[in-house]
Amino acid sequence: MSERYSRQERFQPIGPVGQATLAEKHVFIVGAGALGSANAEMLTRAGVGRISIIDRDYVEWSNLGRQQLYTEDDARECSSKAKAAERRLHALNSTIEITGITGEFAPENAEQLLENVDILIDGTDNFDTRFLINDVTVKQNIPWIYGGCVKSVGVSLAITPGVTPCLQCLVDVIPQEGETCDTAGVIGPAVQMTAARQTAECLKFLTGHQMSSEMVYFDLWDHQYSVINVTKQFNPRCSTCSTQATYPFLRKERGIRTTVLCGRDTVQVRPEEPSPLTLAELAQKLKGVVQKIRENDELLMFQIDLIRFVVFKDGRTLIHGINDSKEAKKMYQRYIGA
Repeated sequence: MSERYSRQERFQPIGPVGQATLAEKHVFIVGAGALGSANAEMLTRAGVGRISIIDRDYVEWSNLGRQQLYTEDDARECSSKAKAAERRLHALNSTIEITGITGEFAPENAEQLLENVDILIDGTDNFDTRFLINDVTVKQNIPWIYGGCVKSVGVSLAITPGVTPCLQCLVDVIPQEGETCDTAGVIGPAVQMTAARQTAECLKFLTGHQMSSEMVYFDLWDHQYSVINVTKQFNPRCSTCSTQATYPFLRKERGIRTTVLCGRDTVQVRPEEPSPLTLAELAQKLKGVVQKIRENDELLMFQIDLIRFVVFKDGRTLIHGINDSKEAKKMYQRYIGA
C-alpha cells in the first residue's frame, strides 16, 4: 500500500506533502456522465480523501461508449449512475470515502450539499445547472472547474470566486451552441482530454498551486486549439459576483417542476416534496394499470403504450417518449400522484 501513490509522489509539484494533503480534501462532482466519470476515476486513483458525486439519471446502453465507470450489468439492471459510480470507485480505491447521491443538484439542496467541500467539478450537460453551480459556489466562496464537450470539441475553465470572473460574467465568451451529446454526438477522446484538463487544475488547487485563469478550447478532429485569458471579463453589474449579487439561480421554485431534457425526447418531473409512497407501494398501486413494471433498490420503471416512466425514490420521474412539459405533468399526476 505504501507504493500506491509512489509515481505521483515523485512528481515534484505534488510530492509526499502534496499527497498527504490530497488525502484530507473533499471534491464534489455534479454529474456522473462522461466528464463526471472520467474526473471521478482519476481523482479516486490519485488518492483524494473524499469524493461525492451526484447524478439524476440511470445507466443506459448508450452510455457505455463514453462513460467509463459503467458496465453492461449496470445498463441491464438500470442502476442509478451515482450508485453504480460509487460501487466502481470504491472497488478502485477502498482507502478513500466515496459517496454517490442519486438525485438532482437543485436550489433546494445545493447549499447543504456543498458544506465542507474544497472544490467542485462540473460534469453536467446543461447551462441551467451550471449557472446554479456558479451561484452557489460564488456565494460559498468555493472554486469550481467548468467543463463541456460535444462532437470532437472540448472547453475547460477554472473559476475562483473573487479572483476570476464567474460564469455569469463570461456568458458571452463561453460557447453555447445548444448542441449536446444526445443531439450531435461525442467521441471519447474529446471527453478524456476535457476531463484531463479539469482534473489537472483540480490537483493543482488541492495541493496549494494556483489554477490557470485561461479558458482552453480545442477541436481534436480539426486540430484546433486556442487559449483565452478571461481575467479582464469581470462584469461590475453581475447578478452573481458583483456587490449587488442576487444569486438568481438559487431561487427555490414552488410546486411540481418540469425540465425537458435536450435531445432525449424526455421530460423530468420533480415534485415539491418527496413522494410519500415507497417504490414497492407504487408498484402495487400500478399493477393491472400499466405494462412491464421493473423495480430495483433505486428506481421503478414501467410503460404505458410508448411512454416509459422511470421513478426514483424521492418521486422524481423521467418520462421518456414525450417532450411537452404540460402533458408530462398531467401524466405524472395521473400515475404517480400530485
